[in-house]
Amino acid sequence: MASPLTHLGDIPIKVFMRDYWQQKPLLIRNAFVDFQSPISGEELAGMALEETIESRLVLENGEGGPWELRTGPFTEEDFLSLPPSHWTLLVQAVDQWLSEIAELKEYFRFIPDWRLDDVMISYAADKGSVGPHYDHYDVFLLQAEGNRLWHQGPKVDETNPRLEGTPLNILKEFDAENSWVLEPGDMLYLPPQYSHWGIADGACTTISIGFRAPSAAAILEDLAAEVAMGLPDSLRYTDAGAEPSTSPAEIDPSSVTRLQQQLGEWLKQPEKIAQWFGAVMTEAKYPDTVALDADDAADWREQLPQGLQLILNPASRVAFCREPATLFVDGEAFPAPISFAEHFAKFHEISWNNIEAFPEVAMADGLVDQLVSQGTLIYPPEDF
Repeated sequence: MASPLTHLGDIPIKVFMRDYWQQKPLLIRNAFVDFQSPISGEELAGMALEETIESRLVLENGEGGPWELRTGPFTEEDFLSLPPSHWTLLVQAVDQWLSEIAELKEYFRFIPDWRLDDVMISYAADKGSVGPHYDHYDVFLLQAEGNRLWHQGPKVDETNPRLEGTPLNILKEFDAENSWVLEPGDMLYLPPQYSHWGIADGACTTISIGFRAPSAAAILEDLAAEVAMGLPDSLRYTDAGAEPSTSPAEIDPSSVTRLQQQLGEWLKQPEKIAQWFGAVMTEAKYPDTVALDADDAADWREQLPQGLQLILNPASRVAFCREPATLFVDGEAFPAPISFAEHFAKFHEISWNNIEAFPEVAMADGLVDQLVSQGTLIYPPEDF
């Protein structure tokens, strides 16, 4: 198993997290020395033929107009009919299917696992790109094969005009502040909202390690309902000690301030917030992929004593918290011994030794049975 990076180029990870993470872009030359791509363009195209894998094609000059978006699964004929240049294939969550891609995530565990979204890989023909745009998430863009010219622009948001006539969020105006040609092993870090435009210089492959972050709107909407469930009906807005009103029809500033203060008090439920946050941040991106393996390891009580292990489904997510001791898996919270939860969240595997050390998780219809039944725990796939 690979170890987390200690440096990005010459920059220690601690300095990167302090000065760059979510703040400003960083170009890292030779981030991975002598890097060899774990996947070819042909193999990526083969994955795009599968119904269970999300894939897209972007054609700068498509039959339906500029910046045409096509969604998979595709056929071999679809690829044979593509023009010689100016198109890009994007395949999501390749880390769920190939162990060599999943291994790359280990290098980025200086960032919490629950922040990682997926590893997307794009293959572009010469001059292929997805246009100037921005993302709402942090991303490391690792050049795998060939060269790509990256233009990085200023921070933008939803107020910047978009190009009409395409479902893609192409920026109508783009001014590059920096430009670099990335070669295999080079990597570009981009924080959220920094505009960018990558253009293939000849055929090339780029690996995107993206990180998730729920929006403020989603947090407030979902968390409010969760926190409210723990509040008694007797707990209400109060205004004891208020000054006599001189404008009885007005929602005055002091009343708004008072409500803000009370909201702060009502939100002082750290354990409930931790439970909500752990569940939300471990929701599987493709739950149907997890469900495909439901009950595949139902005979684990016979197999584990023989030396076989259970592992976390590559499409699953896991985290834990100490107060209260909880294991979060695929959007659900399970009470669990903290030592067991910490081990499983770190190593993503369960052996018979773990079962012997924590027999409570092996009870009938207990934690292990539940995770096996929903496809979260499986036997190691052939490629893992």
